[in-house]
This record gives sequence, structure tokens and C-alpha cells, in this order.
Amino acid sequence: MKMSSNALVAVGIFGLIFVSLTGQCFGELEVGFYKRRCFADVESVVAGVVRAKFFADSTIAAALVRMQFHDCFVNGCDASILLDGASSEKTAGPNLSVRGYDVIDAAKKAVELVCRGEVSCSDIIVMATRDAVNLSGGGRYTVQTGRRDGFVSLASIVRLPSPSISVSQSVAAFARKGLDATDMVYLLGGHTIGVAHCNLFEDRLYNFQNTGRPDPSMDSSLMQQLRSICPQNSGGSKTANLDQNVTSSFTVDNSFYKQILTRRGVLQIDQELAFDPITKSTVTTIANSVSFSEKFGQAMVKLGAVEVLTGTQGEIRKSCRAVNTP
Repeated sequence: MKMSSNALVAVGIFGLIFVSLTGQCFGELEVGFYKRRCFADVESVVAGVVRAKFFADSTIAAALVRMQFHDCFVNGCDASILLDGASSEKTAGPNLSVRGYDVIDAAKKAVELVCRGEVSCSDIIVMATRDAVNLSGGGRYTVQTGRRDGFVSLASIVRLPSPSISVSQSVAAFARKGLDATDMVYLLGGHTIGVAHCNLFEDRLYNFQNTGRPDPSMDSSLMQQLRSICPQNSGGSKTANLDQNVTSSFTVDNSFYKQILTRRGVLQIDQELAFDPITKSTVTTIANSVSFSEKFGQAMVKLGAVEVLTGTQGEIRKSCRAVNTP
């Protein structure tokens, strides 16, 4: 299989516990892959590193969700986004604001102390993201492991779905990764803890589709609020929460869907989810459901199985930032 990554731009303490797809395998992935390979509980070691980072900076949860998406969406979940290099995926425009590499490095260092040469960086991304979601109020879904790390990371292949594409175009992009429209709606729910830079939605505030006018689908009070954050031609340094419920902007829940149903979506693709015939009923169901955390976890498990390397494919990197030397 191939090895690299890609994704959409938008970023993301209570603890419901549930199991997602336990016992089901995608390819050669399995639940508890390291139990027979390591004396220590590898997942607990990773969780400890993530917990320490989260309580110092809770926004790391959104960063890790974004990292997993960016790693998996090009050529599969192979940790190619972690590789350093002058033309690696890290250097592609959409990945310049990806962060959380320090968390993965710290987790890798910790697991190497207890299980040397066995735990892949790609599995660490998936485990760390799950733990961060749980700390942000989402359910603790069960992840599958057994991925191996890729050798190739190229900025030239990072082609990400734009936040301004249509729902049908987004559905097609996800379908190419084996993910259906429902998976897409749940995975975009990662925006429940995410933020977006002004340049990603400024056109909606001032010049929607080159009309010289704002996007008429946006709630007027939200528009005024966002204009105060993002003056016209101000650049992309400032950000806005993608879940505009101020009491829930850093919690993994279904509030994001309730917001877009009231025309308070920040990104164009988010807003269109609520009203496009392909996705409207799914969004409405999620907004009125108490099972979002469980279904979001299931979608993340499915994302984590996209084009993985297993068995003798790839390698187990000694450093997540570089391929192994002979």
C-alpha cells in the first residue's frame, strides 16, 4: 500500500465510556494488538502523556483530531504527516498550522521505555486522539491497533477538500476513502471543538461567491460577531470557534449540529450540511440525539482504518520524525 496523508482545514471532561466496533477488524487491525507484544499497557502509557498535555492545554484535543484526519485522508493512516523534511507533508500549506507533534514525540518516547521497537507512530496518533476526545467530554471508544509506519511524505500530494466545496463534492472526496455520507457528517462533527482561521470564511462575511455581498445563509448576529473578529482583508491570524455555543466550544457533543441548524455555521461546508438534501436528515437526527459521542467514535475508528499498512508493510519507526536508517 501507499504511504502519506491529507485533509480538511478546521480544527478542534466528563467521561462516558462505551465500546465502538469491538472485535471487528479492518484489514489486519485488531483491538488489543500490543497486549501480546508488550508487558506494559501501551494504551495507558499513551493516555498518561495525553492527559498531562491536555490539562496544560485543552485545545490539544482539536489539534490531535485534526492531525489524525490529515494523516489518514491522503494515502492512509501511516504517520507520514509526522516526517520531517524540506518537502514533506508538514510543509504543505494546509498542514502548516497542524500541531501536536510534541505530544506524539512524548508518547513515542514513553512507550519505547516499556516496549521497545514495537509500537508504531501511526498507532500512537490514533490512541492519543481517542484519549484527547475522551478528555474533552466524548466517549472513550475502543481503538484498533496494528498499523505500521510509512516511508514517504510529500507535500506535492497533499490535496485537501476545501471548506468551500459543495456537500456532493465532499461526499465524493470521502467516498474515495471508503467513507460514506453519514461517516462524513459525523467526522465533520470534529468541528465541535475546532477553530478556523479568518481567511477560511472571510468570503462569507464580505464577498460570498464574488457577489460583493455576505452569504445570505448566515445568521445576521453571527455575521456581525465574526466581522468584529475578522475585519475585511485582515489576514488569517485570528480564529473563530466552529461551534458557536460558547458553553460548549471545547466539549465533544452535538452542539455543533444544533448551531448549524440555526444558520450559525462558520465554514461554508458546515452550514451546507444542515440544508443540503443529502445530509440534512442526518444533521437533524444528530442534533436531537444523545448518541453523538458513540457514533463519532465509530466514525473515528473507521477513519483510522483507511489504507493502513499492516503485517510486513512499512516499518516501526524509532523516531516518529524520520524513517529508520539501515
